[in-house]
Amino acid sequence: MKPIKFNPLLKSTIWGGDKIIPFKHLAINQENVGESWEISGVKDHESIIAEGEYAGTKLNDLLAKLKGKLLGEENYKHFGNEFPLLVKFIDAKDQLSIQVHPNDEIAKKQGLKRGKTEMWYIMNSDENAKLRIGLKKKITPEEYEKIVENDTITDVLAEYTVKEGDCFFLPAGRIHSTGKGCFLAEIQQTSDVTWRIYDFKRKDKDGNYRQLHTKQAAESIDYNVENDYHTDYKSEKNQGVSLVHCPYFCTSIYDLNEPVTIDYSSLDSFVIFVCLKGHADISDNEENNISLEAGESILIPATTKYVYIKGEIKFLESYI
Repeated sequence: MKPIKFNPLLKSTIWGGDKIIPFKHLAINQENVGESWEISGVKDHESIIAEGEYAGTKLNDLLAKLKGKLLGEENYKHFGNEFPLLVKFIDAKDQLSIQVHPNDEIAKKQGLKRGKTEMWYIMNSDENAKLRIGLKKKITPEEYEKIVENDTITDVLAEYTVKEGDCFFLPAGRIHSTGKGCFLAEIQQTSDVTWRIYDFKRKDKDGNYRQLHTKQAAESIDYNVENDYHTDYKSEKNQGVSLVHCPYFCTSIYDLNEPVTIDYSSLDSFVIFVCLKGHADISDNEENNISLEAGESILIPATTKYVYIKGEIKFLESYI
């Protein structure tokens, strides 16, 4: 089965910018695009296949048809007919809210299907773009309530000036906020839950303050403190470099200027490529061929044994 491309789901937001449409080479007019959902199985926000024999089909409908052939047999037993990962590009022209996501256990107690663990890979962001992630000093739940009430929540969060290539892992429970000027790729569990802690007294287009979720957030926060929230890795040419390995997804980065073959014969999972830079032609063991360029993402079915990649390209590889 041939790797699959999807039509992006572009979402305009009050903090959205103008980077995504040109990055993806789209000939459309849409303002303040904050997110492009590249591959999504979220209910009512499912990706639509762009081309080939399944063109026009929703991702989860294709999954129901192909089952383990698409997802991997063990993955299908666990996730059923809901694609388990959500891939996005995010362009923050303005500061996002300070937020947190519950873990699976807490999410279920809150009446949700699952929690949300995610990761960020920073792309070509504005100079001096910043983000906040994690606590920089120990606080108690009681102190948390006070600093939210008196607008000093930012004082206890670690802040980073970011550059292209920086990577951050955001396990459920870690407070975070994408800052003004950040342009990034995000990979996460299939979940659209976000508990908003603080929104800088910002109003929406109708002049109303956006809803906060102080109680739900308080139930979800992981109060552990780390010295550094960066993901430490060493860049290497023409081989995969692991960025995140967790129960929800495994992500590596490839930076190629030579042809490379990647062997998936022992992997019982789909694979996602998210192209960050460049262009390549990709073929597989079934003699399927597809191109991949900056701004595109493809889904490689679990039945694929290997792919041969030729071109100068940088991409993220993710699977479960």
